[in-house]
Amino acid sequence: MAAPQDTEMTGVDIEAAPLSDDYESGGGSDAESSTASLSASILEYRALHGRTFHSARHSTDYYAPNDQQAKESIDLSHHYLTLLCGGKLFLAPIPDGVKEVLDVGTGTGIWAIDFADQYPDAHVIGTDLSPMQPTWTPANMSFEVDDATLPWTYDKDRFDFIHMRYLMGSIRDYTALFREAFAHTKPGGWIQSAEIDSDFRSDDGTIDGVPALQKWNQFFIEAGKATGAVFSVIADDLQRKGLAAAGYTDIESKTFKVPMGGWARDPTLAEVGRIISAALDNDLEGYTLFLWHDVLKWPESEYRPWIEAVRKALRNRKIHGYMLVRFVWARKPEA
Repeated sequence: MAAPQDTEMTGVDIEAAPLSDDYESGGGSDAESSTASLSASILEYRALHGRTFHSARHSTDYYAPNDQQAKESIDLSHHYLTLLCGGKLFLAPIPDGVKEVLDVGTGTGIWAIDFADQYPDAHVIGTDLSPMQPTWTPANMSFEVDDATLPWTYDKDRFDFIHMRYLMGSIRDYTALFREAFAHTKPGGWIQSAEIDSDFRSDDGTIDGVPALQKWNQFFIEAGKATGAVFSVIADDLQRKGLAAAGYTDIESKTFKVPMGGWARDPTLAEVGRIISAALDNDLEGYTLFLWHDVLKWPESEYRPWIEAVRKALRNRKIHGYMLVRFVWARKPEA
């Protein structure tokens, strides 16, 4: 079996673009079907802190909302991830003639819709905890409400390609997830997992003196302990380890340092940084409200000042923070 390997680390040293003389650090922004049926209980979203969350029928401790504000950030994330991949929807070397494709954790369905448009001969299924996708879809695709952490009811060896992205914080056991996927991957078929770690990093120490960002990192460590879900998928190398344990081979990966904001000299990384910063800025509350108030139960009076301090730090081009994003793809051996 080929050893898992990271084919490339992109942005090992991200060079910062020079700041203009009149720049001020506090200034502006860079700104029951196949697996489940739609029923009244699924559509009974939980209203918490002015936001809506997935129905209590599925994963009541899942931290992220499913409302319009959350959808906007999901679509922004799709945009910068596509830029990272050079305009491509995936990095796995799947053949042109794929017929059955599954997108796990499809969110707004934007990736699945784009894939269905590019591969009109493929049948694409997108699954998520909520029916938050558009009602109009290409003729060759469909959406289903499903919890990927429960046993899958698809036929074994069905899918030519299984795609999953940004499940961080919703999965307790990645190996179990990948084993389930393996059982439903066609021999010779491919899987790709894309994840982001929650913590902010910097190579020049510029986040070290920013208490709000240090608290952000600690916040997700504590949230992971409290929920049992994983927010450090890349740091713990759970994608490659889990895929190998599940039985996949030909495991390869590509890791990106994604700048927070437009401070990178490289124009593509700067654009990616502006988009991911906009996605975060748009919905910092969405990523943190439920975990802060309902899981960790930290002091309510400290929440808003912390969020505003994080938002200010994200807009400060003197702070060269980044997050890690990793794509890992692998193949199921031929029978």
